[in-house]
Amino acid sequence: MWRLSFGVLAGGACALLGMVVVGGADEGDLMPAELPPVIFPPENPYSEEKRVLGKILFWDEQLSSSNTVACATCHQPEAGGADPVVALAPGPDGVFGTLDDEFTSFGVIASDANNDYQPLDPFGFDTQATGRSAPPAIMAMYAPALFWDGRATSEFRDPLTGDVLIQGGGALESQALAPVLSSVEMAHADRDWNEVTAKLERVVPMALGTDLPPDMAQAIATYRDYPSLFAAAFGDPEITPARIAFAIATYERTLVPDQTPWDRFMAGDSNAMTQAQIRGWNMFSNSGCVLCHIPPEFTDHSFRNLGVRPTAEDVGLQAITGDPEDRGKFKTSTLRNTGLKPTYMHTGDFTTQQEVLDFYAGPGAPGNDNRDPSLPIVIPPPMQADLIDFLDNALTDPRVANAQFPFDRPTLYTQRPQDQPTDLGGGTPGSNGIVPQVIAESPAHVGNDDFRLGVHGALGGTTAWVAMSASPPVNGEVQADELFGPITLSGQGPGFGYGTWHWQIPADPSLEGQTRYLQWRIEDPAGTGGIALSDAVEIRFFCGPYCPSDCAADFDGDGDADADDFFQYLDAFIAGC
Repeated sequence: MWRLSFGVLAGGACALLGMVVVGGADEGDLMPAELPPVIFPPENPYSEEKRVLGKILFWDEQLSSSNTVACATCHQPEAGGADPVVALAPGPDGVFGTLDDEFTSFGVIASDANNDYQPLDPFGFDTQATGRSAPPAIMAMYAPALFWDGRATSEFRDPLTGDVLIQGGGALESQALAPVLSSVEMAHADRDWNEVTAKLERVVPMALGTDLPPDMAQAIATYRDYPSLFAAAFGDPEITPARIAFAIATYERTLVPDQTPWDRFMAGDSNAMTQAQIRGWNMFSNSGCVLCHIPPEFTDHSFRNLGVRPTAEDVGLQAITGDPEDRGKFKTSTLRNTGLKPTYMHTGDFTTQQEVLDFYAGPGAPGNDNRDPSLPIVIPPPMQADLIDFLDNALTDPRVANAQFPFDRPTLYTQRPQDQPTDLGGGTPGSNGIVPQVIAESPAHVGNDDFRLGVHGALGGTTAWVAMSASPPVNGEVQADELFGPITLSGQGPGFGYGTWHWQIPADPSLEGQTRYLQWRIEDPAGTGGIALSDAVEIRFFCGPYCPSDCAADFDGDGDADADDFFQYLDAFIAGC
């Protein structure tokens, strides 16, 4: 297999278990002090074009059917490659507010095969939450199996044909594709790969992002569309799910966080860690922690039952292997960049290292009959502060914490409130005094061919329209310049009606910065004048990094034909585009 090292090489070795370390690495140390070389499967060798394509795909929210979720949404560097936003999930009993609730990640609002919003218990029309917390994507290149339960295996098969494309070492490829079709994480119901690839063929790459890193911006300026980016990476413009997986996995294999204070310390810089962190490192090396979190990867990639919850709540690895001995086992996460994570464990039960240490010292959850025999592990209280300092700070790569290359990132649409629809309130009640509720999450991006506006809590089975105006609402009502409909609402009875309006926003660059006001009008005999109104919504049209242009010379789509366009044209010409 082809090998590539992206990090700083460190000499020496880790402290031998039980050896007290007071300075940098010693000549006779036996444990490895540097991360091993990254192995790229021979079926998916590294190329710079493939890496940049993978980075673009990883950060593009258009990969989801809602245009609101990217791979990176739940795997951001500032959170150690995990999710900085914590969602509440109802747990196995499906009921919020009970002991089995979990702290996980947000996905998408449930939608049917037509991408129409639909209710789904227990979330209703709120954003769904995933069943487990998001594990870190950084350091995932070393794992032989991925996901908390190991279902993304080393063998990667083409999702269209079932053919084996990577014999071994393809866990990243196996993992990359699952969320894209998940109706919880990124997709509407029954989404398939034909729809995904057709969408990528027509959208502008990273159209929803801003503040693009230089490598992403240059690639998009040169190739302009996804078929051209795929041609640069793979030799022809065909977009396939396997190629999507190959590109994303290639990018993830370059995210090597090997410039932590611990790495520098072990390379011989005795001042890289503080005295407290050195004491914490010595404590770590002499504790049971090192049995599972083996340096330098600070994981052994095993699956263990820590006793976080009763086994019956989630059998974990057993669901994949069928082996009762695997019940309740979950993947051992790396401790690199652990200080950046907002929660710990697959359930997100803990928010501090102190809580984790207290848990490890205890008996575990009642109803767990398969807890790992290495537990409990008790850290003497006088040493806990130093150990936590080591874990939280000495294992953090500053490039990860500060989102610096190769961990740099754009700003997502969902991180820019100024570009998102604004609920202005208003509305008038219909039957049973219920005011219809609006669902407004879709980006008002110039050229978005599936802008959506939803409504629920209306009278079911009736007819509705969407009013649009360039002027603000008057007394909470949008005075329509245009009226879209009729739309027949699903559901039956007062408060149970719901529907979705789809609109293709024109690819007109003159729209950028303009605002529109939208409001649902629902026929309802109990409403004022026979009409119930939803809240009014304000949207502001925006372009991504490359706005549509009527000027052929405006090569970079910034609205001006200038020298930048000339040089980008030359770059594209030289590249054969």
